Amino acid sequence: MEQWVIWAAVLTVAVVCWPGPVKLMQLALRTALAAVFLAIIAPYTGPFGVKLGLNLFNALVLGALGLPGLGLLLLLGWTCM
Repeated sequence: MEQWVIWAAVLTVAVVCWPGPVKLMQLALRTALAAVFLAIIAPYTGPFGVKLGLNLFNALVLGALGLPGLGLLLLLGWTCM
């Protein structure tokens, strides 16, 4: 994935969460927890036909959207392969 897409996503999330630094810190914490979750489940997603990588985009989507974000990532993985 190109680096400008990642920076655009980070900037978009920062602008959306602008009402306070607490929201931005909450998103950062949720993204970090999502990255840990992705690191745990990434080896087990291959047999199901989709490979979830551990990267900033996946962690941001999962951190911002939660469980529906996981469904979105899995759906994107199945349709784009």
